[in-house]
Amino acid sequence: MRILLVLFLLANTYLFATDASMEIIKKGTNLPNILINVSNKTTDKDYAKKIEHIIYQDLLVSGHFDVKLADDSLDFSSSPNYVTQGKKKTDLLVNIKVHQDKLQKYIVEIKLFDINKQKEVLHSSYSSKVMNRYPFLGHRISVALNTYIKAPNINWMKKFVIFARYISAKQSEIVVADYTLTFQQTIVKGGLNIFPKWANSKQSAFYYTTYNYRKPTLMEVNLYTGSQKKIISSYGMMVCSDISRSGNKILLTMAPSGQPDIYLYNTKTKIKTKLTSYPGIDVGGHFVENDKKIVFISDRLGYPNIFAKGLKQKGVERLVYHGKNNSSVTTYKDYIVFTSRETDNEFSNNTFNLYLISTKSDYIRRLTLNGKNQFPKFSNDGESILFTKNYAGKSSLGIIRLNYNKSFLFPLKVGKLQSIDW
Repeated sequence: MRILLVLFLLANTYLFATDASMEIIKKGTNLPNILINVSNKTTDKDYAKKIEHIIYQDLLVSGHFDVKLADDSLDFSSSPNYVTQGKKKTDLLVNIKVHQDKLQKYIVEIKLFDINKQKEVLHSSYSSKVMNRYPFLGHRISVALNTYIKAPNINWMKKFVIFARYISAKQSEIVVADYTLTFQQTIVKGGLNIFPKWANSKQSAFYYTTYNYRKPTLMEVNLYTGSQKKIISSYGMMVCSDISRSGNKILLTMAPSGQPDIYLYNTKTKIKTKLTSYPGIDVGGHFVENDKKIVFISDRLGYPNIFAKGLKQKGVERLVYHGKNNSSVTTYKDYIVFTSRETDNEFSNNTFNLYLISTKSDYIRRLTLNGKNQFPKFSNDGESILFTKNYAGKSSLGIIRLNYNKSFLFPLKVGKLQSIDW
């Protein structure tokens, strides 16, 4: 029963997966107006429309543009009517053309026109051998457009999201996707495979827990070769919750004797160090403050709450004084985002909201309004939060843009989401 409770704390929600719906909007001022156009000379208009839709969503999510779709079509070899577009308050126009080369590779060309400067300012080409990878072509184009206006980078849009998806009893698979969940590819299947975690910032490998052996086992998978190797096993449970910046140290939740605790494991020396020793539940460790401390979830108060301790210290400190059920946490430098249950009856239809705090001050900020919002994950630049939302019978993957007061939802249509990372 204790292990079941721990697994609940580590994975206590699910969601179903492709269009984004805006949940919270606070418009910025003086955003450049950009018009997206699909050339009338494109040879695959359906593919071009898909690219257009991805770019539209990306620019909307970025918070850096006022985005519109063109009603008519501009020839790819032509320039727009600068005077007409100027009267329409258009600042930028991007023209998209799609065709295939002799090897059947998809080629996406774009031209970006600065209406105020009355000239073409960008002409780029992107290609892919695989049709269903078009979301990443769209994300690359969006990043290039964002770079032109010198806005804060949105490179995280090009990154993979990885998640575990339940498909039936004791059957779950590991899936790699783009952040909109438009592209999805199953990497691991067969048996119970859960808690995926990227092994490095390059996303060339990932860890996951499998229950297909005699003991729960942490596996490492090379994303590009598909090769797998066993890292460490333990009776009771085995979960990798965080990776150090160097990639050489990982935080594990293990229960070799039925007692869940946090362990530090060095992947080079193969040495593990027990960081917590409490006759209760300690799970979900995350590095904080340049990997010198960890934050984790513990029931030391009789309910889940967030605590911190130095790697070389025995004492712990309570970090959160809001709510009485804080069952998931993520960190970026000195900042922490956690879930808080907003109702007292744990068996009722509870609301779980996300809050942002700092380890250096009393700062606290509420990030969500309603529903079950869980599994927060910081982007690598700390400006965005990935999370899951279950509300009004619908479950989705959400993106919070912290500096823009915007939140977007992307529904998962097949399977049940068990855990996520990006």
